Amino acid sequence: MCRNIKTLFNFDPPATPAEIHASALQFVRKLSGFNSPSQANAEAFNRAVSEVSDSARRLLASLQTNAPPRDREIEAEKARERSRARFG
Repeated sequence: MCRNIKTLFNFDPPATPAEIHASALQFVRKLSGFNSPSQANAEAFNRAVSEVSDSARRLLASLQTNAPPRDREIEAEKARERSRARFG
């Protein structure tokens, strides 16, 4: 799967509509193989991004957990540390 798609569930503050849209865009780009579609495919591409965004928003709203929300800054620092360990 696309490594650029980030986990959006159970964060404080919750995922923003912009984050959900960006994740949907990455997903549709991966599925379609297009970074930016041609004019002939733009409508279908944009509709897919919108539909995936809507589905993701509904999914995130319906999920439940007993785990405490994760802190975005702490998770970002963990990711930076993993990157430093991996790439030096």
